Amino acid sequence: MITLEDIKKAARTLDGIIHKTQFLYTSTLSQLTGGSIYLKTENLQKTGSFKVRGAYYKIASLTDGERSKGVVAVSAGNHAQGVAFAASRFGIKSIIVMPEFAPVAKIVATMNYGAEVILHGKNIDQAKEKALELALKGMTLIHPYDDPYVIAGQGTIGIEMLEDNSALETIIVPVGGGGLVSGIAIAAKSIKPGVKIIGVEVEGYDSLKISLDEGKRVCVPGRLTLADGIAVGICGDIPFGVIKEKVDEIVVVSDDDISSAMFWLLERAKYVVEGAGAAGLAAILAKKIGLAGNKVGVVLSGGNIDLSMLQLIIDKGLVKEGRRVEVRVIVPDKPGQLKGILELLGNLGVNIYSINHNRVSEGLTSGFAEVELILETRNRDHAANVISTIQENGYILR
Repeated sequence: MITLEDIKKAARTLDGIIHKTQFLYTSTLSQLTGGSIYLKTENLQKTGSFKVRGAYYKIASLTDGERSKGVVAVSAGNHAQGVAFAASRFGIKSIIVMPEFAPVAKIVATMNYGAEVILHGKNIDQAKEKALELALKGMTLIHPYDDPYVIAGQGTIGIEMLEDNSALETIIVPVGGGGLVSGIAIAAKSIKPGVKIIGVEVEGYDSLKISLDEGKRVCVPGRLTLADGIAVGICGDIPFGVIKEKVDEIVVVSDDDISSAMFWLLERAKYVVEGAGAAGLAAILAKKIGLAGNKVGVVLSGGNIDLSMLQLIIDKGLVKEGRRVEVRVIVPDKPGQLKGILELLGNLGVNIYSINHNRVSEGLTSGFAEVELILETRNRDHAANVISTIQENGYILR
C-alpha cells in the first residue's frame, strides 16, 4: 500500500519543515563492537522526536475542509508534540487528549506548541474514547502509527540514512506500534534490497515478536518501563503487514539494557536520549545482535525525558560501573574518629558525595556511631580496594 514514491513525496513535503538530522559515525562504539556504527540523531529533531515527520505529512495530506475542522490525537508524549507542532504550522486547531497521569513537562510542552490539552481517563484507552468522541464531531484523528501517511513520513528517515551512507548493511530501529520500522523498511529495502532491518522491542511490550511467531497480531498486557515511547500493547495493523514482509529480525531488550545504553550515550556521545530512543543501541551493547564487520545505522528515535528520570539513569549507571558506592562504617563515638576515616578516604583518592553521622541507628551498640557515606570512585576495582583498605585499617563495615 505504501511505496518508495509515497515516501519520496513525504520527503519533499517535509523539506524545510523538519531537520535532516545528522547521521554520525562513532569510532568508540565501532571499536567496541567490531562493526562500523552510525547514529541517526532523531533525538535532535524538532519536538525532540521523529514523530513530527509522520504527523506533519498526515496533516499536509488533509483537504482544506478537513483541516478547517481541526485535528485530534491521543498521546502522553512524543506524538502529542509532533501533532501540536504540525497543526500550528498549518494554523489549525489541535486537541491532544492525554491520560490524567501524563507528566507535567509533556503537558506544558504540548501546550507550548499550540495545542489544547484535555486530560481524560486513567490510561491511554480511556483517553482514546474521548478522542474518538471528538473525531465523530468532525475533527480528524491523527493516529500515531497505523496510518499510511504517518508511516510514509517516518520512512523519510530511511531515505536520509542511505543518502548519507549508501554502504549501510544493517539498520536497527526501536519498535512500539511499528510505524517507524515499517516506514524505514519500505524505503530502505526499495533503495537497497539487501539491507537488513532489525526492530527492537522492550520486555513486557514484545507484541510484535510474539505476533510474528504466531502469525497474527497479539496484544500483550505490558508493565512499567522506562521506554514509555515504545510501550504499545499491540502493533498496528498496517505496520504488521509491512513488517512480516520486510523486517528481518526482532530482538527484545530489558529496561536494564536500555538504562545502560542511555548512560553510555550521555557520557560517551554527549546525547540525551529517552528510553525508547536508546532501544536500538541497547540491543548492540547487550550483544543481542552480531555486528562484526557490518556497516550499521542505529536510529536514536527521541530525546524527550524528564530531568528526574535522567538523574536516576545517571545515578544507576554510576552505581553499576562501581563509580558510586555506599558504605556504612562503624566507629567509636569519640572525638577525632570521623576525621580519621575521612583522611583515609582522601588518601585513597575518593570523593565524598554525601555523608551522614548517625548515633541512633537500629542495632548500633552504645558508644559507637555509624557513618553513612556515598563515595565517588574510579571503577569497580578502585571501589573494591577502598572497601578492603577501610577494613584493613580496623573499621567495621555494614
